[in-house]
Amino acid sequence: MRRYAPRIIGGNCFIMNKPFGSFQGRPIVAQQAGFTITRVGAHLGAEIAGIDLRQPVSDEQRDAIENALAENALLIFRKQDISSQNLIDFGGRFGELTVHPFAPKDKDASVLIKFRNDETNPPFRTDVWHSDETFRKEPPKATILVAKEVPAIGGDTMFASMSAAFDGLSDRMQQYISGLEAIHDFKPFRELFDDEGDRQNVLRWEAIYPPVTHPVVRVHPVTGRKVLFVNPQFTVGIKNMDERESKALLEILYQQAAIPEYQFRHHWEPHTLIMWDNHSTQHYAVNDYFPQRRYMERVTIKGGAVDGVERADPETVRKAIRRQTGKPKPAHGKPQAPVGART
Repeated sequence: MRRYAPRIIGGNCFIMNKPFGSFQGRPIVAQQAGFTITRVGAHLGAEIAGIDLRQPVSDEQRDAIENALAENALLIFRKQDISSQNLIDFGGRFGELTVHPFAPKDKDASVLIKFRNDETNPPFRTDVWHSDETFRKEPPKATILVAKEVPAIGGDTMFASMSAAFDGLSDRMQQYISGLEAIHDFKPFRELFDDEGDRQNVLRWEAIYPPVTHPVVRVHPVTGRKVLFVNPQFTVGIKNMDERESKALLEILYQQAAIPEYQFRHHWEPHTLIMWDNHSTQHYAVNDYFPQRRYMERVTIKGGAVDGVERADPETVRKAIRRQTGKPKPAHGKPQAPVGART
């Protein structure tokens, strides 16, 4: 597949194109293990074509998918009419599947989460930017979600590259937050226990999942890139920092996920499967489809310890937006103020 760029002649843009095969130093289309990988986003997102997930995934295919995930952070597999067992088998090729302690699980397979949302069962706290289950000491490394039934309008999922979000911070801010630790807690799920008799139940959950600390800036275990690793869903504060200061700093860092240049918006179609890297992304399920029905199935892959950095090295940090070079100047030029004009 070839991509084309418009050719500008005499200041005008004509439908005359020349092919180009790479963007930001990486190829747009690649062939690996018998399937095609096509990048669809600037900082994250690639579509995988030519693989049938109803069939067992070979070691070669698994390794190629893992490499593509590390490089693109979000993978999209379309037209995958798979069973729940197919989903479990596919996820299991990438590691041990975990059981979410608070999500609606399948009665026959605890690793399978079933989201059935409609006018009687609205989604619960998914419309907040987050990385999955960072209240765990070892958060998941990846999540896989497949669409069984989707609304006619709405129900998209947004993703943000938190490595691009870190790169977009100023050098001084990068240095300041590197080495800090944030406290994470299962705070949104506390709303599930609002009855007076739930107190002992909550205490038992707190014993199983006490608040944990993770580096504010983590290092991706595969790529080595630095990643901003705080989110408004589960992060409750900065360790050893005054509450007022902590809240102010976190609000600044949370806003990085809301910058459109770091985002990719996925529009669901039935039998579309997506796989995202929890090391380096956050996501937000857009809750705009009520009272339409949305039915999804999910598995989550166990992760490991979160490694951080002691300090940033601004000379080697790639800037997502501010330091792009070779960009053409705006064609409309600089407007000249009229002589003698008054405001």
